[in-house]
Amino acid sequence: MSTLHELWRPLGSTGLIVSPLGLGTVKLGRDQGVKYPSGFTIPDDRAARTLLAQARELGINLLDTAPAYGVSEQRLGPLLRGQRQAWVICSKVGEEFEDGASRFDFSAAHTRLSVERSLRRLETDYLDLVLVHSDGHDLAVLEQTGVYATLAELKREGLIRAFGFSGKTVAGGLKALESGDCAMVTYNLAEQGERPVLDYAGAHGKGILIKKALASGHALLSGEDPVRASFELIFAHPAVSSVIVGTITPAHLAHNVATAAQVLGARQSV
Repeated sequence: MSTLHELWRPLGSTGLIVSPLGLGTVKLGRDQGVKYPSGFTIPDDRAARTLLAQARELGINLLDTAPAYGVSEQRLGPLLRGQRQAWVICSKVGEEFEDGASRFDFSAAHTRLSVERSLRRLETDYLDLVLVHSDGHDLAVLEQTGVYATLAELKREGLIRAFGFSGKTVAGGLKALESGDCAMVTYNLAEQGERPVLDYAGAHGKGILIKKALASGHALLSGEDPVRASFELIFAHPAVSSVIVGTITPAHLAHNVATAAQVLGARQSV
């Protein structure tokens, strides 16, 4: 069985060591307003616990959650009891999802409230990484609100170990990395416009997490493995620390891990 244990790598200069694949947990907490081509059923606790155990066995140590992911944080807290040291937990601030719609609040007060709430929900006294969940107005969020300064304060206080930005623009990603530790960037076979953010991160010791990595598989010619083609593109960039995959299907998770292990193993042997 292919695993990722021997392929863990630094998340920039944060001191965090992460698996090259991270498990996104939106599907553990929310099935409304999600951009997936087909419907899904939120797994019950037994299925969620089995998925988390499988991820850990396969060498995944990074979990990605957010207040905007419905009840994801609330569910993960009890599911991860007794396992805190086994996981690098990333959550977010800025976006709330209520009554089927998103709203955004990047104020200093809400940022602190959100992090403290995430700590309670996740039953932990620190978060490894907190990202700003941008509304797309990246520069305005960074330059005109208190969110980044508050995250820096929370880091100094020891409530979070690192912070960064999940945005939608090159300008936002570059600005976020000037004083932040990490950026979460869209980068896949169809969308590579944010590559300058990866280049900057690589040159300045910053962390990069990839979102929407497999969004373009449908565009590939039949007969190709879209997961392998995607991972070959993504892991060819040395700044990439980890790719967040959001599957709740055990077979898909195993295939993703096996493919990532093959791609990274081939790169190491060159």
